[in-house]
Amino acid sequence: MKALITGGAGFIGSYLAEELLKRNYHVWVIDDLSTGRIENIDALKSNNKFNYIIDTIMNKNLMAELVDRSSVIFHLAAAVGVQLIVDQPVKTIETNIKGTEVVLELAEKKQKKVVIASTSEIYGKSSQIPFTENGDMLFGPTIRSRWSYAVSKAIDEFLGLAYYYEKKLPVAITRLFNTVGPRQTGRYGMVIPRFIKQALNNESLTVYGDGNQSRCFTYVGDVVTAIADVSELKEAFGQVYNIGSTEEITIKDLAEKIIKMTGSKSKIEFIPYEKAYSSGFEDMNRRIPDISKIGKLTGYKPSVNLEEILKRTIEYMRNAD
Repeated sequence: MKALITGGAGFIGSYLAEELLKRNYHVWVIDDLSTGRIENIDALKSNNKFNYIIDTIMNKNLMAELVDRSSVIFHLAAAVGVQLIVDQPVKTIETNIKGTEVVLELAEKKQKKVVIASTSEIYGKSSQIPFTENGDMLFGPTIRSRWSYAVSKAIDEFLGLAYYYEKKLPVAITRLFNTVGPRQTGRYGMVIPRFIKQALNNESLTVYGDGNQSRCFTYVGDVVTAIADVSELKEAFGQVYNIGSTEEITIKDLAEKIIKMTGSKSKIEFIPYEKAYSSGFEDMNRRIPDISKIGKLTGYKPSVNLEEILKRTIEYMRNAD
């Protein structure tokens, strides 16, 4: 098997490359390093089944060549992170939608399998907890750029499934919920690496809002195993799958836990959303997935709990400094 990973030098993409190499795939990665890092794939360069190209997926001639030599395309390239979404909504929308158009158009010519990485942001402000794959989406107004990412990823899903139904292209959608672990950066607002870095430096942990919003964090190794499994099952195509954890924690409790685990002298500082992002910023209170569908398909069950995730990430970040 030969795999192409768009955004393969990113946090999740680099772990997926490792997982596929373990499964004896030949792996090609393309990444423009706008949010990915070459350090993420340094350890893979010596593997003769691994190749990487630093370029944009908008380079259609190059992408056509890479798609042609692949059996399956994992489309992870996207504009990610709340801070980036708020600061650069044009880049967010264009990167997500145009990039997916390129991948699907080229894949359809050769009928190559495609797995699209989507996001829990798809559910927007929905309060139908837990989120199920056939649940409704509820977004805020277009004047709030915060929702541009969610809507652009929703269009990606619609487009991918349209290719499946109309053009018979084998496309599967994986909706990822707060994927975390070593190598993740807090550069674009990812909360766990940001909190850990602040704690290790004995700085105030900056909690946005009142901290009562809750999330379920999933270990990246569990996530990429599930993504790879989906790609190998014929019955997975034409479907959408939540991939995440159901272990819920508030952001305030997460901050307190990280302070305790790092032995930090840090305090918690609450910052209004308007100051952290922009006026009128909206967030969702809870984000909990129903993971029964992926469980029935692959036997998926998160194997690493939050305590262990934090332990591994703290150790990684201590050693990285």
